[in-house]
Amino acid sequence: MTEAIITYYTDHYDEDARLDRRPQARLERTRTLELLAAHLPPPPATVLDVGGGTGFYARVLTTAGYAVRVLDLVPAHVEQVRAGTPAVPAEVGDARALRFRDASYDATLLLGPLYHLHDRADRVAALREAARVTRPGGPVLAAAISRFAAPLDLGATSRLDARALTEAESLLTDGRNDPAVGFTHAYFHRPEELRAECEAAGLTGAVLHGLEGPLWTAAEAAAAGPNAEPVYTAALDLARLFSTEPSLTAASGHILAATIRP
Repeated sequence: MTEAIITYYTDHYDEDARLDRRPQARLERTRTLELLAAHLPPPPATVLDVGGGTGFYARVLTTAGYAVRVLDLVPAHVEQVRAGTPAVPAEVGDARALRFRDASYDATLLLGPLYHLHDRADRVAALREAARVTRPGGPVLAAAISRFAAPLDLGATSRLDARALTEAESLLTDGRNDPAVGFTHAYFHRPEELRAECEAAGLTGAVLHGLEGPLWTAAEAAAAGPNAEPVYTAALDLARLFSTEPSLTAASGHILAATIRP
């Protein structure tokens, strides 16, 4: 499964362009940046970006004065991080077994690895490792894909066919994405699962944010029409307003858990 994920991101998907591609991604990017600003200690704090992809957030934080290191499973991503502007230290690694010393970073980000770990034990291990390398009292921010993101996305963009609807029904109980339908090997969370996994890893005070808010599907549906920007602006306003509303968290495409290492 690991090799399939690496192949997917190396040969089939341009992760570097993802956050500019669609209204959903723009909402995710904007809200993630706002929440990083709200929860991270001030620069020049040290930040470990585990599963940092091609380095978008790492570059923003480095420019702001943070000392950032990126770890990613995909060698091609690591090369892009190193070659970016500004260049950021990066290396290949596994979120479940970090090579860094205990309490060696002021904050740790886990904005991708939980997407691709099918087994709960592996997800808890990744969260526990993130906690271990973070100084006591430091934040650990972990992102997950909502259990309902895929069918909501397909429905908003007129792609919800019979096969996808069957997969959506399976996801309700299983949470594991079928790569034959789209994307790669992935796990989609319910909010209560993410909270429980953070607690099992010893992370306290989890606050769950629905990143894109409940109106992101409307922004996707309106993207090619005359109301694209007004709907997008409304979606962003509601994403901010309802960020921590428990009844709406799962309606977002992504869920961000803001936690503290005790």
